[in-house]
Amino acid sequence: MIDTHCHLDQPPLIDDLRSVIKRSKDVGIKKLLTISTTIDSFKKIEDIIKLDPIIFGTFGIHPHETDKELLTKEDIVIKFKNNNKVIAVGESGLDFYYNNSNKKNQLKSFANHIEASLDLNMPIIVHSRNAENETYEVLSRYKNCNLKILMHCFTGSSNFVKKLSNFNTYFSASGIITFKNSFDLQSTFKIIPEDRLLIETDSPFLAPVPNRGKKNEPSYLLFTLKKLADLRNISENKLINITTNNFNRLFEK
Repeated sequence: MIDTHCHLDQPPLIDDLRSVIKRSKDVGIKKLLTISTTIDSFKKIEDIIKLDPIIFGTFGIHPHETDKELLTKEDIVIKFKNNNKVIAVGESGLDFYYNNSNKKNQLKSFANHIEASLDLNMPIIVHSRNAENETYEVLSRYKNCNLKILMHCFTGSSNFVKKLSNFNTYFSASGIITFKNSFDLQSTFKIIPEDRLLIETDSPFLAPVPNRGKKNEPSYLLFTLKKLADLRNISENKLINITTNNFNRLFEK
């Protein structure tokens, strides 16, 4: 298994990383991708990715932070210099649910991250909440540029899947698919093409059932995998192979 999206730089994970990594390996996780949300977050990630060969990182500014940290494309690109374990741009995107940052700044930051990912020929990790139309509008400007898109913690509609499938888009399932009231999302994950599926924890957030309400961690990925395999009526081993191959193809690992 591969946890496509976790935040090892955040408590309580960072407070006991050695144990978190061990428990991840014990359940069969082969890679962890820890995600940057701010410049300070990335500074921690630069140290974290040195702890174990299974850990990789990203660089990006979360949409919530764009009023405080609005970076140019060049600011983003330079963070990847001489670090082959930093393998994606993000997370970036749009969040109009909380509106923690100005809409104009979010849109500008998102475009800058996309253009950096194109310059670097790396995937972009996209966060989209209450912003399907706007997210699609921004991404569609680059539809002929060979973007590599990962829609993280995907909670969008089936129509959004169909629209994004015109691009090079992957969709990552989080613990939300295990929640008993997530019927629409479960139905959506039944129709996503097999070669576009990924799984993640988004830990320490969104712990899956049966650990809902607890602080999440990468080892809980197993519960999301089990649920997704059940939804798609395939074996867990087959889904592990599918999502592992998809990750390695997207990230060229």
